[in-house]
Amino acid sequence: MRVNSNSDGRTAAAEPVAKPPNVRSIIKAFQVLEAFRERDRFLNLSDIAAATGLDKSAVQRFTRTLRDLGYLEQEPTTRRYSLGRRLLDLSFWFLRSHPLTDRAVPVLVDLRQAVGERVDLVLPDGDFILYVIRMQAKREAVRPALVGRRVPQFCSAGGRAMLACLDEAEALRIITASDRRAFTPHTKTDPDAILEEVRKARAKGYAVQSQEWLLTETVAAAAVTDNAGKPIGAINIAAHASDLRMAEFERRIAPALLAAARELKG
Repeated sequence: MRVNSNSDGRTAAAEPVAKPPNVRSIIKAFQVLEAFRERDRFLNLSDIAAATGLDKSAVQRFTRTLRDLGYLEQEPTTRRYSLGRRLLDLSFWFLRSHPLTDRAVPVLVDLRQAVGERVDLVLPDGDFILYVIRMQAKREAVRPALVGRRVPQFCSAGGRAMLACLDEAEALRIITASDRRAFTPHTKTDPDAILEEVRKARAKGYAVQSQEWLLTETVAAAAVTDNAGKPIGAINIAAHASDLRMAEFERRIAPALLAAARELKG
C-alpha cells in the first residue's frame, strides 16, 4: 500500500501498489521440472507437454536449456529426459545452510543408537511435512529412506506433533484446508477425529500414528520448537507396524524422543 499526504499534512486514502508481475518463463521452467513428480523416471517431449499444458515447441526450448544447465539429463538413444544431478546441488546447500539440520545430526545419531529404529527430521511445509534427514537402523526399501518426501500434516505423526503446538483454531484451519484423502484403510480423514489426535499429542508431548500413511509403519514424533514455542520441525521415530504393540512402542521410545526434541529446542 502507498500512503499519500495532502498539502495540509493529513494522510490521504492509501492506494494499492500493484505487485510486480511474475516472470512467466521461470514459472514455465519449473513446470517442466515438476512434470517429473510421481511419474516414470524418463519422459519424452509429448509426456512433458501433456503434464504441463505447454506446447511442444516451448517444451523443447525449456528442456534443452535445462539439460544444458544440468537440471535435466537426456538419454542418448531414446532422447527422453530425466531429472538431472545438478538438482542435488541445491538440496545440499539448502540442508547445509538450514539452522536446524546441522545441529540435529548428532542428536539423531544418538537417538537412533538408543532406540534401534529409523529416525527422521521433518520440517513444516505449508499443509505438509518435508523429510530432510532420514537415518535407517534396519534394512528397508529405498523410498522410506530418501529425503525430500512430502507428507500431509493431517495424517503424519510429525505433522500432528507440530499442530499440537498451535492454538486449536489454527490447527483446525490447517486440517480442514488439507486434501484429506485416505492413503490407507486406517487413515483418519474426519477433521474432528484428527483434531482429537492433535489434542492427545498436546497432552502427551508427542504424537503417534500407525498405518495411516504407510501400512508398514508406526511412527511417533515430537515437535522441535523455537524459544517462543513455535514449531520449527519434528523428530520422528519409525518402526515396522508388525514389530510391536503400540503401548510397548510408546513406553520404549517416548523418553528418548522427548529428550531429543528438548535438546534441539532453540
